[in-house]
Amino acid sequence: MLEEINKIDVAITLWLDRHHTPLADFIFYWTSDKWVWIPFYAYLLVLLYKTVGNKLKWALLTVAIMIAATDQFTSSFLKETVMRLRPCHDPIVGPQLHLVNGECGGSYGFVSSHAANTFAISYFLNRLLGSKYPKLAMALPFWAAFVSFSRIYLGVHYFTDVLCGALCGLLIAILANHFYRKLIQRLTLNLPK
Repeated sequence: MLEEINKIDVAITLWLDRHHTPLADFIFYWTSDKWVWIPFYAYLLVLLYKTVGNKLKWALLTVAIMIAATDQFTSSFLKETVMRLRPCHDPIVGPQLHLVNGECGGSYGFVSSHAANTFAISYFLNRLLGSKYPKLAMALPFWAAFVSFSRIYLGVHYFTDVLCGALCGLLIAILANHFYRKLIQRLTLNLPK
């Protein structure tokens, strides 16, 4: 089964690589860059403040814990445990790939931390902001998928790296949302009357 999944992953990666263009290279290279998204994060921060008000520090604390958890689980645990080479580091697949700006990343790619982080943020913020901002509720999963797809396009992750990263991010975000709700409930009950 794993061999079949690997064959499909390689086929998807090589098919995408054959369809690269200079414009797509530019778009997906910058899509993968975390610094490009700072204005978007600032916008989300403003919306978060408008929605949760004085609970902002608790929401931000939860986001920080959630991102640290997704990063540690995906990068420090899964990648180092599974040790699946990134496509660009694979001795058979790597030489066939067009690497944008020659970048590849660390040796191992299972699972994608980009996918885990963006899907975690998407889910958590949707739970807090989605009912007040329905267009944002539709945009956040698209953003997470777009960033995740960029990792496959760039040849630094296989499809299953991204899929499993997204699932890890969603599971951690569900736990983070539960933690945040319980924390706010507890803080609200302990406030002086």
